[in-house]
Amino acid sequence: MMLFIVFLSACSGESTQVQIHNHLEEAVNLEEVFESQQENITELETQEQEIYSQIIDLGMDEFEQIVELAKEATGIIDERADKIKLEKESIDASREEFNKIRPLIDELEDGELKQVADKMYAMMEKRYNSYDKLHEAYLQSLKQEKELYSLLQQEDLEQETLTEQINKINESYQKILDENQNFNEFTTEYNKLKKEFYTQANMNVSYESE
Repeated sequence: MMLFIVFLSACSGESTQVQIHNHLEEAVNLEEVFESQQENITELETQEQEIYSQIIDLGMDEFEQIVELAKEATGIIDERADKIKLEKESIDASREEFNKIRPLIDELEDGELKQVADKMYAMMEKRYNSYDKLHEAYLQSLKQEKELYSLLQQEDLEQETLTEQINKINESYQKILDENQNFNEFTTEYNKLKKEFYTQANMNVSYESE
């Protein structure tokens, strides 16, 4: 999660440092929707997994029930897609706000402070780019899952076709895990650099949580 700032003091006027702080914390606020979707997405993933478990426990003599469950799972995938869209919009808004600090960093006169700010900016760019890859991987997995449930509604489905599709999905899941790890690592590094920037700028900032 992004670093959450609750209090800032000992800053007078709208100095360049304060302007940067304001944009950084507004970027955090704009990611609240992104953070709030995480639990919802996880719940939907759990529901879908439970349905899939029910499907694989059924035999072909219960094909109508398989079709019904497959359609239900497809509906859940569509719900997940809607949540992911909200998540993406939140990140995009955060990125737009964050990018406003680029010209302000160039205005900094303190060489050491500017160096920290440049590192912070570069790390956040890596984080946003990492999210783009994560988002793309997640959308790809949703597409492949929908294809799986479409296949499960075919009475003449061959085991080889089913296995190939499941393998594709598992590969997508692994890519999601890898990209998510990168995203979390970049987030952690960014938060460290952000703290360093505030310290270097002599800002009295209290941290509630990370």
